[in-house]
Amino acid sequence: MDEEEQKKVIDLVKELVHRLVSQNPQNPNFENSLRYALRILSSRLTPSIAPDASAIAESIKRRLATQGNSSDALTFSDLFSKFSSKTGPGSVNNKWALLYSLKIISDDRKGSKAVVNSSTLLPNLPLNGSHFTNHLNGKENRKLGCRNNGVLLVSKDPENLREIAFREFKNLVKEENEVSEEVLVRDVLYCCQGIDGKYVKFDATVDGYVLSELVKVPRATRVMVRKLCELGWLFRKVRGYISDCMDEFPAEESGTVGQAFCAALQDELSEYYKLLAVLEAQAMNPIPLVSESANSGNYLSLRRLSVWFAEPMVKMRLMAVLVDKCRILRGGAMAGAIHLHAQHGDPLVHEFMTRLLKRVCSPLFEMVRSWVLEGELEDIFAEFFVVSQPVKAESLWREGYRLHAGMLPSFISQSLAQRILRTGKSINFLRVCCDDRGWADAATEAATAAGTTTRRGGLGYGETNALESLVIEAAKRIDKHLLDVMYTRYKFKEHCLAIKRYLLLGQGDFVQYLMDIVGPELSEPANTISSFKLAGLLESAIRSSNAQYDDPDILDRLRVKLMPHGTGDRGWDVFSLEYDANAPLDTLFTESVMARYLRIFNFLWKLRRVEHALIGAWKTMKPNCITSHSFNKLQQAVKLQLLSTLRRCQVLWDEMNHFVTNLQYYIMFEVLEVSWSNFSNEMEVARDLDDLLAAHEKYLYSIFEKSLLGERSQSLCKSLFNLFDLILQFRSHADRLYEGIHELQARTMETSLSSRDKSKARRQKDDTSSEPGSWLSDGRKALTQRASEFLRNMGQEMDAIASEYTSLLEGFLAQLPVQQHVDLKFLLFRLDFTEFYSRLHPNV
Repeated sequence: MDEEEQKKVIDLVKELVHRLVSQNPQNPNFENSLRYALRILSSRLTPSIAPDASAIAESIKRRLATQGNSSDALTFSDLFSKFSSKTGPGSVNNKWALLYSLKIISDDRKGSKAVVNSSTLLPNLPLNGSHFTNHLNGKENRKLGCRNNGVLLVSKDPENLREIAFREFKNLVKEENEVSEEVLVRDVLYCCQGIDGKYVKFDATVDGYVLSELVKVPRATRVMVRKLCELGWLFRKVRGYISDCMDEFPAEESGTVGQAFCAALQDELSEYYKLLAVLEAQAMNPIPLVSESANSGNYLSLRRLSVWFAEPMVKMRLMAVLVDKCRILRGGAMAGAIHLHAQHGDPLVHEFMTRLLKRVCSPLFEMVRSWVLEGELEDIFAEFFVVSQPVKAESLWREGYRLHAGMLPSFISQSLAQRILRTGKSINFLRVCCDDRGWADAATEAATAAGTTTRRGGLGYGETNALESLVIEAAKRIDKHLLDVMYTRYKFKEHCLAIKRYLLLGQGDFVQYLMDIVGPELSEPANTISSFKLAGLLESAIRSSNAQYDDPDILDRLRVKLMPHGTGDRGWDVFSLEYDANAPLDTLFTESVMARYLRIFNFLWKLRRVEHALIGAWKTMKPNCITSHSFNKLQQAVKLQLLSTLRRCQVLWDEMNHFVTNLQYYIMFEVLEVSWSNFSNEMEVARDLDDLLAAHEKYLYSIFEKSLLGERSQSLCKSLFNLFDLILQFRSHADRLYEGIHELQARTMETSLSSRDKSKARRQKDDTSSEPGSWLSDGRKALTQRASEFLRNMGQEMDAIASEYTSLLEGFLAQLPVQQHVDLKFLLFRLDFTEFYSRLHPNV
């Protein structure tokens, strides 16, 4: 501004002041007021409020109203409305500045009266602003402020003393601090990057960053530096873990999940580095103050830094906690441990953990996808919760794969994990054991139905519902395909029925014919029996019964097996049938299962043998009973003794036949047929191979328990086998009895020949007199004596067998009511439905 314009402005100010004071220009008050106005106009005060004319006007009106000048407030409101609405030439553009100046002048005048008279504050001063500013820096004006406990108190005055206050405070801070705050901020930023600063360094003894005790700073500053440097300590921990994982630990120790965790942490540290770079850049910016002459030197203070570090501190603490938690974990266990920290109510923490888990769980979800849709176990570092082990093909389903509970993450439930395990196991079973490729189409259909793809990266953390939907769809389709292959291609139902018909002796005509033709051979000592001959007899039994119409593949699997034998064993003790079940049927018909079938076959075979023996005894007894009239020529006593022995034998046979018939009916119908019916129903509703295995296991268990072969029925089974042995012993005694009777009948007929034939009979007698034990050599008297002795001995032996049979039967029947299986309890009712044993033996 040139001299002429400056003079014009001064003249205008004089005229304005003159009109305001309405006094003579020679009046001293006029000079003071003019000098005050020029000081205000030449000052460099910066307003501390936003430039809003309406707000200033409202503030002035409110002040007038609170002072009791309601009329002045209304007048001011009317004048301000006219003033703000006036636009165009001659109007004031900066209305806000004018109102603000008037308000400040009013405030200063009131404040000046409260402190000191303005004439004292404003002696004869030049009318320019620079002289005014210089004068304020003088000693006279320093008297306006006073110290109170180290704090500078500044009264409100018209001489712009705020600069003095800032300068005094700055000097006070310098006296209390040897190190400036700018230097401490720089050191803290260095520490947060893991680098020691000039004054703040890492102390291994306290395991943290500390400010040297030799540096003189206030205690509050020292505490704040320590708190801020916690971020650097956490950073060192996280960075150290990443360095160990990437550099020192091999991939076998960290695994893919651990590597993904380190990569996610590294990404978070990259964002952290960006924040530190921004803070370092902002540290060079000045702090905007009210006075332009003040100079802060640094934008960032320790307190501002604490605000900037609030969010990174939360994240870094979380990462440090996860690093400590996951240092000894891997795979699914690591993902589960991280997932537990994601269950947080803070949206910041939840979002951060979710973002971290998406990276960490990516390898794990890829393993699940590959296992469920392809049956591939891509687990190089043993991180997956499904574990495989090398086994034979027949053990692939039961032992080839299992769940590793320690690697199961907490966001996957146990039921879902079992379904995941079974789905991949079904694919491998189809591929390895069934040589089937139809599962691929089922997997593609499952992915489509679940709304995902078979490509990599289709699943991730937070998509548990999508994962469960995919697993359910895949399991449903692949399990259905597996059962179709087992039922259609490998005819599982037909093989189960064949085992029931041949190993469980359900094919009656085949079993009867087989027992007839192998009976003589099996009566020989076990060490003299030829398995090839028995195999030929088996072929003959098949061709001579309805078994010949069965599927040739089924008949080819039926073979003769001779069990290990001991001294004195007969062929009956070692003979058995076996059914050859190759892959994949051997998954269900394992060695242990076939061994249980063998035990059932031996039990049923012995039961059929006892039945066959009783039938044979009946065939022997019937013709002798018919020809008993030929003994009329014997003495009456011998005849009565014979009839008594025969009757005792018949009664004992009836008792044994009753027991064996009812027991066989119970086994064949109430045990085998009922169990088979239940098994057939469960096969129809089975949804996967595990259900089929469980149904078959239940079927075998039911037969075992009801057939007295279970662990809880061992004593009962032993008693039953003793009864079987006694019945077979009875068969041998009955054969000896009727052989003797047949010989006695023949000798009796010889003694009754006519006289015409006596000489011929005598010659025949002479020829046979040398045979030991010949009855004809002693004549009729000796014949009668021998017959009486033979019948007496046989009667005694028969009584002994009958007594032992009664005792064994009582013991067997007494054990039935205490059996745990309900069907065995009702076996007593079937055996004693006429209450014969109850009346005969009250203790039963």
